[in-house]
Amino acid sequence: MRYFVNVQTIAIDVSLVVKAKGFARQVTPTVGSPGSGYRDTNQFNVQKIEKDHYVSKIGEEAVRIVFEKLGRQVQGPDYQIYKEKQKSWGSDLYIDGRGLAVKTQAASLAKNFGLSWTFQAGNNRKDPILNHLEAWVCFVQFNETTRLCAVYPPYQIKELTFGEPKLDRLKGSKKVVYAENLPVIGNS
Repeated sequence: MRYFVNVQTIAIDVSLVVKAKGFARQVTPTVGSPGSGYRDTNQFNVQKIEKDHYVSKIGEEAVRIVFEKLGRQVQGPDYQIYKEKQKSWGSDLYIDGRGLAVKTQAASLAKNFGLSWTFQAGNNRKDPILNHLEAWVCFVQFNETTRLCAVYPPYQIKELTFGEPKLDRLKGSKKVVYAENLPVIGNS
């Protein structure tokens, strides 16, 4: 899965921005309302939920572009809107048939909290990937102003160091990977 070891910079076409924003607008009412499956994330701001979905989809597109440029077969991103009970914790993308999670942070948030990516790790909701040490994840930083994404090489969960979030109210329900703690990958 580690087909590249250096951070890749990807320019996101305006058409993908429009597509991702449209998806975020459509999916937010299915996850951002009282009684939905998103309330256990400790996020109740509907605009923030919509932006999170938009940023996440942009990250998935950036990772897709990188792997396709490397000649890999990519399945995803998935733009289907599911009802709450149909939602899945499956992989964001499949590279040559192997699952890959994608975590994306907006550059604007990195200014406040440090470049980092968040995993659900609470009693009510936990990213299943955390139980699969061999699973792969790509991290992305998205600059909305320039439409540039920095795509980090894939890591296995077992290679990562997880820390606590900066916000006290999120401690105990989330784990964070900080860019400064990412392992250095040699050409392997």
